[in-house]
Amino acid sequence: MNGASREALASARERLDALTDNTSVDAAKLAGELAAVTALLDREVSLRRVLTDPAQSGEAKAELAGRLLGGQVGGDTLDLVSGMVRSRWSQSRDLVDSLEELASTADLTAAQQTDALDNVEDEIFRFGRIVSSSTELRAALTDRAATTAAKGGLLRSLLGGKVNAVTERLVIRLVTLPRGRSLEAGLESLSKLAAERRDRMVATVTSAVPLSDGQKQRLGAVLAKLYGRQMHLNLDVDPAVLGGITVRVGDEVIDGTIADRLAEASRRMAG
Repeated sequence: MNGASREALASARERLDALTDNTSVDAAKLAGELAAVTALLDREVSLRRVLTDPAQSGEAKAELAGRLLGGQVGGDTLDLVSGMVRSRWSQSRDLVDSLEELASTADLTAAQQTDALDNVEDEIFRFGRIVSSSTELRAALTDRAATTAAKGGLLRSLLGGKVNAVTERLVIRLVTLPRGRSLEAGLESLSKLAAERRDRMVATVTSAVPLSDGQKQRLGAVLAKLYGRQMHLNLDVDPAVLGGITVRVGDEVIDGTIADRLAEASRRMAG
């Protein structure tokens, strides 16, 4: 996001944090209502353009949001949305993207309040690995001809009772309302949001064999020192790395595998 939208999102995040810091606020309910508003504005292009029209006063746009959503969502959600439409947005789509992020953040906050955030992070990562290893499942979840109800039903049959309720809600929303993203990009975005709830970065670690608890702790400590932030490790096992580990943090890859060193040696010999 650029300029005005970035500032508007930052303000909305602060208001959401202030709301969810209040233990009387139901973060899961807030998440569901924000997700419903996201779906509405994603569908109704003309409406979101009106709500982000810089020629209209902030109060006029807030009043319109109140008329449309009053009685449909709770007061906390309405106050949050009203504050967002009062802000200036560089593009109308940025408002919807921001609402979607806040919905996911509110759900992750609900997990954090019950000490389940670590589990949700891990479950999102594991689900991503399952999808990447099953062409058939990925095809079913991304099939444009399949109905939302069919995709939701498939996910409930796969995840229901096996993962945290927050994980299930987040994945179902992502699959049933992808908004032009790939499934992989959506899952990575959720993983980053989950890490940000603890001010942590995410490192995807691939090793030939599972790491011991001691190795995980030492690696986490080294990465935290290197990047200056607490690090959440998403662990994957791939015998093809032949030993050592590969660590990916954002776009940066730290490769310490035997396979990589052999490949480098081959390149030098060939040169």
